[in-house]
Amino acid sequence: MGKRQVRLAWRNEAGGLTFEVGNRPRSLFIKWAPCSSGIDLRAELVRLEWASGFAALPKVAGYGEDADGAWLATEAIPGESAVSRANLERPEMAVRAMGEGLRRLHDALPLGGCPFDWSLEGRVLEAEKLHASGALDLSKGHPEHRGLAARDVIERLRDSPKVDRLVVCHGDACAPNTLLDAKGKFLAHVDMGSLGVADRWADLAVATWSTSWNFGDGFESALLEAYGVEANPERSAYYRLLWDCGV
Repeated sequence: MGKRQVRLAWRNEAGGLTFEVGNRPRSLFIKWAPCSSGIDLRAELVRLEWASGFAALPKVAGYGEDADGAWLATEAIPGESAVSRANLERPEMAVRAMGEGLRRLHDALPLGGCPFDWSLEGRVLEAEKLHASGALDLSKGHPEHRGLAARDVIERLRDSPKVDRLVVCHGDACAPNTLLDAKGKFLAHVDMGSLGVADRWADLAVATWSTSWNFGDGFESALLEAYGVEANPERSAYYRLLWDCGV
């Protein structure tokens, strides 16, 4: 066998790396997470193994861990991220594909059989633990949250909106985690480490927020229209604040 090509595909702020190994369409994507990163690839492994039978997700090709960290290999999907150069040049199409894809995911994953939780109760509890330990810090979060005192954040989070509709959420439904085909249509989702049952606005708030990070202002309504729901500023604001807490 000849040498396989290795390309660094992604580097995150926590120290995790993702490599593409081999040539498409038979390449693999291999995530590496050092122990110091706090990234739980085993959590993603078990979620992919459960959810891939219902929705368009990467197939697991291998997993391993040692004293230094863990790795997760998945089969490549023949598409490009919604934030690829080509898709950034057609933002309206990319954003609508995000909305359509998120709706497909929420409709496809069986709520009753999901063993994973991402509810706001558990996430608020984690935020309260961070506050109690002095580790709740939004100074590097979104500008609208940076000036908030930690105690004020917790008070806001305790006043949660009523659940709109429980679904199995992606857990990180931002634009880079949506794959599109060559025509700009939804293809699949990736990065499923936080998948779990929650109000659908936990995903929708972050998905719409990410359109402004990646495509600029003015695209949130297109995503919501493609998903099939009207804007809900109260729920969006709440779940964006919760997201900025890092829980």
